[in-house]
Amino acid sequence: MTRYQHLASLLGQRIEQGLYPIGVRLPSIRVLSKEHGVSITTVQQAYRELEDQQLVEARAKSGYFVAQRKLRPGLPACCDMTQCSLTIPRWDLVREMVNPARAGEIALGTAAPDVAASSLKPLTRAISHLSQRHSARTFVDDDIRGCAELRGQIARLMIDSGSRMDADNILITDGGREALSIAIRCVCKPGDVVAVEKPCFPAGLQLLHGLGMNILEIPTDPVAGISVEALELALEQWPVKAVLVTSTGQNPLGYAMPAERREALLRLAQEHDVAIIEDDAYGELSYPYPRPATITSMDLSGNVLLCSSFSKTLAPGLRVGWIAPGSYMNRAIHMKYSGTGPTAGLPQLAIADFIEQGHYLKHVRRMRAQYQYNRDLITGWVTDYFPCGTRVSRPQGGFLLWIELDHRVDAQRLNRALSEQAISIAVGAVFSAAGKYDSCLRINYARPLTGEIKAAVSHIGAMVHKLLEQ
Repeated sequence: MTRYQHLASLLGQRIEQGLYPIGVRLPSIRVLSKEHGVSITTVQQAYRELEDQQLVEARAKSGYFVAQRKLRPGLPACCDMTQCSLTIPRWDLVREMVNPARAGEIALGTAAPDVAASSLKPLTRAISHLSQRHSARTFVDDDIRGCAELRGQIARLMIDSGSRMDADNILITDGGREALSIAIRCVCKPGDVVAVEKPCFPAGLQLLHGLGMNILEIPTDPVAGISVEALELALEQWPVKAVLVTSTGQNPLGYAMPAERREALLRLAQEHDVAIIEDDAYGELSYPYPRPATITSMDLSGNVLLCSSFSKTLAPGLRVGWIAPGSYMNRAIHMKYSGTGPTAGLPQLAIADFIEQGHYLKHVRRMRAQYQYNRDLITGWVTDYFPCGTRVSRPQGGFLLWIELDHRVDAQRLNRALSEQAISIAVGAVFSAAGKYDSCLRINYARPLTGEIKAAVSHIGAMVHKLLEQ
């Protein structure tokens, strides 16, 4: 994030919080320049950004004022039905979504972070340096649990989440997908019932299906997360073995569960002897700081299995994830050994060095600010270009926006039409096992939001208008 974007984000937050009420005159360009130690040009660019977001308006010879606020679009509706599915529909759609982008395509349907950020350069240098050293540890299988340096660094990072663990509590995996797979197999066998949020991220649904699980979808609030009340009723009717949840920055809704709901979920799971598999892949990208405490940090029984990876904070191509399996460590190690074996040493050592040198926390802070800024900007574009009545999530972390269109709009048909213009989205149908969300879509706002992306969002909105007219 550039200096002017950082300043624009800061002023925007103050406006959102009501510190600068509607109609009030904002600090002058010269005052802000001195206050923040930036150039006059930087302040001017920041104000232009806020004008683009329609948060401020310039008045001749008077300065900048807080504009009459645009009405924020409503939040997506909460599904009120618990459903159990034995099959996963639309693998064809998932496969289409994960296919490599075509040359020139604006791929808004992925769940990848901004891998072009300059704050990742020290990581690139670390990988290059380690490769050139030809160290035996770089090319030889290390401890099945993963390199001790990285496990120790992860344990230190998790202090911010309220978790107290050491390197021996952590097992390194080949990405977050393997961490989830190990967690599921630690507590379930084929044919068991696993409760999930609704909507749920496609990879989680496909993974559960591939492991032979029955999926029980629980109504989920776009702000507070999975309904503990609905889950309690489900536990009385179904032999649920585990609950898969993303408590912070959930994909696709982006919410962060309030602390009291996390505690209530943990109590309920303990009462019914149900394991919790907590996916924390987006936890470090929580906009509020300090980040919310994990459910794992509240657990004393060892029945919460915490899974995460560096795919969302750094880059998916690193293929480094990890699991803190609680009381299931021995079983998890056996599954790791009998499955993929030790994870490659080079990316582990590079990431450990990246964290140890202080680059990781700096990078994550920068990305959090960029993603929050982008969320506000792209939400404004959706408000401007999409039909009235469009509902939009309000992510508290990560870089994914969930959009609910008029029920008459088929997102698959929309995606086919956009494909002709070299634009792609993630259609809502892949986020439910029982079939739902045909009129929903998810778009990625991780990368810097250029004029090209703004034009793509405008084009999506225009196409939605056109489909409604038809």
